[in-house]
Amino acid sequence: MIKSKTTLRVRYSETDQMGFVYYGNYPQYLEIGRVDALKSVGISYRSMEESGYGLPVKDLVIRYHNAALYDDELVITTHVINMPTNKITFDYEIHRGEDLIITAQTTLFFVDASKRACRPPVDFREKMKAYFN
Repeated sequence: MIKSKTTLRVRYSETDQMGFVYYGNYPQYLEIGRVDALKSVGISYRSMEESGYGLPVKDLVIRYHNAALYDDELVITTHVINMPTNKITFDYEIHRGEDLIITAQTTLFFVDASKRACRPPVDFREKMKAYFN
């Protein structure tokens, strides 16, 4: 299993007129957590893309529990529970202190340079094996 934590502070531009984080900004927060989780195990989105691979989102589910506000410090906890195959699923929790803000899950799938579904690159699989016995 992979687990990473990322901290960010809500910027004013991410809030709506009521001062709450606009709901459409949470997928961007999830992406920050996802990229950091992969970096923590030595995988770079940039290098995968330069090698001709992509990871488009197939599914996104978000459950809103509490509102985040301007200037809140949020902690994004990202998990990869299962060994990736031709897809990879990330589970997330975002907290403000002890308050649970959202839970979410994204599933992404691998595509090659021609945008066709494919297996992940060999080096990706090798790096992942260390976390999934």
